[in-house]
Amino acid sequence: MDHGGHGMTMDLPPFTLGRGLEWSADPFFLTACLLGLGLYGWGVVRLRRRGDSWPVGRTISYVIGVLTVGLVMCTKLNDYGMVMFSVHMVQHMIISMLSPILLLLGAPVTLALRALPPAARGRKGPRELLLMFLHSRYMKIITHPAFTIPLFIASLYALYFTPIFDFLMGSKTGHIAMMVHFLAVGVVFFWPIMGVDPGPSRPGYLMRMLELFAGMPFHAFFGIALMMASEPMVETFKHPPASLGIDALSDQNAAGGIAWAFSEIPSVLVLIALLFQWYGSEQRQAKRQDRAADRDGDKELEAYNAYLASLNTRGN
Repeated sequence: MDHGGHGMTMDLPPFTLGRGLEWSADPFFLTACLLGLGLYGWGVVRLRRRGDSWPVGRTISYVIGVLTVGLVMCTKLNDYGMVMFSVHMVQHMIISMLSPILLLLGAPVTLALRALPPAARGRKGPRELLLMFLHSRYMKIITHPAFTIPLFIASLYALYFTPIFDFLMGSKTGHIAMMVHFLAVGVVFFWPIMGVDPGPSRPGYLMRMLELFAGMPFHAFFGIALMMASEPMVETFKHPPASLGIDALSDQNAAGGIAWAFSEIPSVLVLIALLFQWYGSEQRQAKRQDRAADRDGDKELEAYNAYLASLNTRGN
């Protein structure tokens, strides 16, 4: 039996971390990762050659983000994830909740806007099209909490507890589409909360924290539902290959534990990023106010000097 076109997954030996991290590239994700790194690298080099700086921290964050996608999609984790619910859940959690945060902190859209050359007057080049997309009504809709939070929650419950999951896992294309979906949902959910790139208008920092915590409990409940279940709930993982030597129900319980525990990690990461952004924003605001106060002070001084000069003129 061939699960999702990933070779004869029936013959997989029992899972160990060493085996899971062996190279086994998915062509689609390998190409996407290399392309993502190449384009980002091009942008950074272009800025440097122009004499502009680009924060090293952003580059590191983006590269690690791409590597996390490669880790779960271009190793044997991807093969084991086709037949083991627990390994699949590790893939899902990383690609939907860790990779998006790291990619967003790399500010790839800002880099693109700074690196792409502006088009000639009256024309629309890649940079102009990207700006139009960022300020479009479509972007406002897909980054609004009324859309992102339900989508984030539905990606768990509507997928795993309906036949959709089994349908997608039945083919390699379906599996790739599902993983792309997880990544996209993560990006769309976290972008309005802590993304550094320009985009639709964002609420204040307290509201963003509320958005973050509105989605996370549902993740925990999903994990608990899997842990508490008395029978396997997902058809794909009901009959694991005998060569793995695992029990479907205990593997599902492990998957639930992973989903439950993992929801804490992005919450902490995003909270730290938000607090840093909030602090930076306050500092910039304070500097602006200081500059404005200095200007006002200068104007008052000039006015007073002019007043003294006019008195002096009258006296003469």
